[in-house]
Amino acid sequence: MEQSKLKNIAKTFASKIKNASEGNSYFSEPYQHLILDNVFESAFAENICQSFPELNDSSWDHSKDKGIEIKSRSNWCSDFDIPEGILPAIRIFNSSFILDAMSERLSIPKLIPDPYFTGGGLNVTEKGGLLDVHVDGNYHDATGLNRRVNLLLYLNKGWEKSWGGQFGIYEDDGNTLVKSIPPLFNRCVIFDTHDKSYHGLPDAIHFPQDKPRKSIILYYYTVDPRPTSNVVIKEPHSALWRSKSFNDKKGNKTRKFK
Repeated sequence: MEQSKLKNIAKTFASKIKNASEGNSYFSEPYQHLILDNVFESAFAENICQSFPELNDSSWDHSKDKGIEIKSRSNWCSDFDIPEGILPAIRIFNSSFILDAMSERLSIPKLIPDPYFTGGGLNVTEKGGLLDVHVDGNYHDATGLNRRVNLLLYLNKGWEKSWGGQFGIYEDDGNTLVKSIPPLFNRCVIFDTHDKSYHGLPDAIHFPQDKPRKSIILYYYTVDPRPTSNVVIKEPHSALWRSKSFNDKKGNKTRKFK
């Protein structure tokens, strides 16, 4: 795709982020989040969806932690690992236009993307898969930066409610579901991630065998730490899971900073 067209797509999406209205596409409770539909032209989004590698490809890591995390995630280490049909979307999401727009709308200045794609990239969840309610890790080992924003693009054509897989937003007790967001095709969810932004899809999904749940997930960071009001644990920590009594998979609250 021509550079000028990609630039225009990025600018259009950035404008949609900046102009997200309270109670319509921007929400401040229980933590900041945006729900933006029809992010890309249908053909562009369809090409992204069709460019996902088969799950037997070596580009996937498979998590099979019963009751916590059952899904597949791409193991990108740089943008050289990204499939050609998906690279334009990643370039858009990590562009200065989108960074500035998210910073402005979420009041989180000086966001930067992750060139290492640590934990970020493609996600696929097959029938029976799930993701327990959790808060995300807070530090980026390669840079020492603070994780601040998550962006998710859903790519599930023909989604039906009976399939499940809605993105759940929870109160800061991690137990009370506040909102259930259907993972519709070409829908983007962006949210402020911190020690109180509980989210997940804890119920096993029922997607058809030939139509697994697909998404792109990217993370953004700042040099500045999170506001103290959103910090429960100052030390570096991994994702903290509800089913593990809000500890990580190893049963710890903190981890070593590499």
